Amino acid sequence: MADRCLDMARARVRQDSFALSQHAQREAAAEQISVDDIQHTLLTGQELEPSPQDPRGPRCFMVGQDTRGRWLHVLCGHFDRTHVLIMTVYLPQPPKRQNPWTRRVNP
Repeated sequence: MADRCLDMARARVRQDSFALSQHAQREAAAEQISVDDIQHTLLTGQELEPSPQDPRGPRCFMVGQDTRGRWLHVLCGHFDRTHVLIMTVYLPQPPKRQNPWTRRVNP
């Protein structure tokens, strides 16, 4: 199912069938992340944490580099609709992230 989520997300992005939640829009604006950056990350990135069995529905948590080479995290879901929903997008940084791939572990 995880691969299916990733495939569905990429197919919808290629078809320009995606929408950003209000939260994702605020986060993108605050961190100067463009729609092109989000699309690029979804099309070229990798799944970071699979959540195909999330009670709210399958989700893809992606990591990749944007069009400017910055690391980006993108969470998307709602694959049962005509558009995939981009729920949040952000630049992974301390204190929550040790690096783009690893959550910081509290000592």
